[in-house]
Amino acid sequence: MVKNRVDIITLGCSKNLVDSEHLMRQFEAAGYEVRHDAEKVTGEIVVINTCGFIGDAKEESINMILNFVAAKAKKKIKKLYVMGCLSERFMTELAGEIPEVDKFYGKFDWNKLLDDLGKEYVPDLRLERILTTPSHYAYIKIAEGCNRMCSYCAIPIITGHYQSRPMEDIIEEIEMLVRKGVKEFQIIAQDLTYYGMDIYKKFCIAELVDRIASVPGVEWVRLHYAYPARFPYDLLPVMRKHANVCKYLDIALQHISDNMLRMMHRHVTKEETYELLSRIRKEVPGIHIRTTLMVGHPGEGESDFEELKEFVRKARFERMGAFAYSEEEGTFSAEHYSDDIPEEVKQRRLDELMAIQEEIAAEINVSKVGQEMKVIIDREEEEYYIGRTEFDSPEVDPEVLIGKEKPLIIGDFYNVRITDAQTFDLFGEVL
Repeated sequence: MVKNRVDIITLGCSKNLVDSEHLMRQFEAAGYEVRHDAEKVTGEIVVINTCGFIGDAKEESINMILNFVAAKAKKKIKKLYVMGCLSERFMTELAGEIPEVDKFYGKFDWNKLLDDLGKEYVPDLRLERILTTPSHYAYIKIAEGCNRMCSYCAIPIITGHYQSRPMEDIIEEIEMLVRKGVKEFQIIAQDLTYYGMDIYKKFCIAELVDRIASVPGVEWVRLHYAYPARFPYDLLPVMRKHANVCKYLDIALQHISDNMLRMMHRHVTKEETYELLSRIRKEVPGIHIRTTLMVGHPGEGESDFEELKEFVRKARFERMGAFAYSEEEGTFSAEHYSDDIPEEVKQRRLDELMAIQEEIAAEINVSKVGQEMKVIIDREEEEYYIGRTEFDSPEVDPEVLIGKEKPLIIGDFYNVRITDAQTFDLFGEVL
């Protein structure tokens, strides 16, 4: 156990990761040595940043807490603190059931942890962070919370109403990170497309992206988590205009059947969804769309599911994930619908949907063989350098594997010819 060393463990999404990075900078300013997701925890203090999105994530968070409760009992660590989404939602229950944790904090009050350790939160460092990603890319969180209130989703219950960050703060943070060598920015929020409505009284995502793309040194900007209802179409000309705005959009559509969209409180129709996709592809030629779909929501009949399969075949998403409905207490679905679709039916539907997508993904990858693409190098492995194109977000999308005939620099861009393709990876050679 190393004195004055803090180990921070982050579970869940990249929005949590940003919080951990800001906390790490504050710990560093307070005189601690701080490490993130270390393979072997050796610090006297452990902070777990939890996820509470769906059942599996909650279970992972609880198991992680219990692991370190056991470590504390064996005197391997001195203090254990818990923060984040699970803690925000179930703080009272967790504190009662796991009293061995020294203190629970929510998603927005983690700066009090420093006070409780006799240290001071430094407001002047609020934009600073210690990056846990490779030094050439960073996640930029532009808002907290969500106003959409989809029937199945607990996130608005956890995070509250939408809170946009001021544009000036976001630009200042990006300029600061560019000076440190960051070239690629993943712009994230629970709902990018609502950005600005609360503080500027209008949708401002187009203006924000335009300003980010104009910052000298920003080489790639990638957009995560748009929402289909009332989509701000003024974003599309901005994406088309700037070469450094990746032709990539992550937009969770969840379903296509009008019956399911209504039950899910998505405020969009099947016809509007098809029109949206058509317009995005027309106005931003070559764009790669990532989406997430849900199977097994209460009320999903076989005909609804058949519509969903047909949608996946027609839309030919370049990137797609899917998950089975998980009942979350406090949501509209949990309180008004019966979770009566058997788990084996949910799993069968999930498998069928992903099998269709796997074929499409393979065909799209094969179509890239012979093309020249700009690739950023993320890391070096035993046999290959591993990179990504503008169509690929870190950790969730395909990678480009490049042989080690010539040395490449991590974080640099190269022109690469695609020589071969597998379902989820490309192979290339540097030109």
